[in-house]
Amino acid sequence: MQELSQLQADAPSMGWPFVKRRMASELGPAWHKRFLHFEKTAAAAASLGQVHRAVGLDGQTLACKLQYPDMASAVEADLRQLGLIFAIFERTDSAISTKQIQAEIGARLREELDYEREAKHARLYRAMLADTSGVHVPAVVPDLSTRRLLTLEWVEGRKILDFVKDHPDARDALAMNMFRAWYVPFYGYGIIHGDPHLGNYTVRPDRSINLLDFGCVRVFPARFVKGVIDLYDALQTGNQDKAVEAYRTWGFGNPTKELVDVLNIWARFVYAPIMDDRSRRIEETNSGHYGRETAAKVHAELRRVGGVEVPREFVFMDRAAIGLGSVFLHLQAEVNWYRLFQEMIQGFDVDVLHARQTAALTAQSLPLPE
Repeated sequence: MQELSQLQADAPSMGWPFVKRRMASELGPAWHKRFLHFEKTAAAAASLGQVHRAVGLDGQTLACKLQYPDMASAVEADLRQLGLIFAIFERTDSAISTKQIQAEIGARLREELDYEREAKHARLYRAMLADTSGVHVPAVVPDLSTRRLLTLEWVEGRKILDFVKDHPDARDALAMNMFRAWYVPFYGYGIIHGDPHLGNYTVRPDRSINLLDFGCVRVFPARFVKGVIDLYDALQTGNQDKAVEAYRTWGFGNPTKELVDVLNIWARFVYAPIMDDRSRRIEETNSGHYGRETAAKVHAELRRVGGVEVPREFVFMDRAAIGLGSVFLHLQAEVNWYRLFQEMIQGFDVDVLHARQTAALTAQSLPLPE
């Protein structure tokens, strides 16, 4: 997935003549009359397009994300290449069946092509995080947005690593803001931002963060979120039956005791920062070296027990958790992750989450999870 994103991000930028034609195809031949100003040079690259800074007729500064031409064909070509890679992998390694992984990656990438859907995601996140301090989501400008053009209010901010270089004392506050930006929507609504890489947020002078790019958003059934909490409880108490039920809820079919023991090796690695009530750095147990060792051990054990088919819903949840952990490694933050997690799940009720999720998705005309 990371390699696909990099291939798309490395696409050559569109020159001004091309941008004018693309804008005309989205907003009509008189598109330029809908802006007081539109910068000819792209201000930033996006995974499927490029961002131009502009000024609306009302004087508001805007970010116009314009998709590269024929990206649907490019994505399908990338997915075919990915399918070939997975096929070769499965012929030489029986540890993991990639069928569901391919299906999930394909579904999410195809969704990213639809900027109208991304606009709904942005509005959804703006609503979900409205009462969360330290996090900002830019407003969508619907009259200047289409299926291939997404216009948002421009939000000022610096790259996170540049900011902490000048303000090292901000590391912990930024980590906590990041944690809430990702997990308030998940534990409150069953929704997660599936792409927590460093380019998808910026930092304001007051150390709050701007959350950007809503192409990769995953919605989970309420029962899946309950399974995440149940597995945490199972690891804390050593309750094997509860762990089995949690994995079954995640879609692992009928997990055997042997398979659960293997999956728990990875789960303990992922959950480690929230297991103890103390301030700590992520790298105590989640460093890159330890992560590679853990992954290698899990892989070997999966081969021994006959392999596993990874459920679709697990793919981006795992990616978000590992990706966000990588961000915290970069920040070198020392935080009581246990208390942050307990804050998220306090009073959790699966029926309340389901109702809240249904209301939020319906308000944005987004489909409910199956």
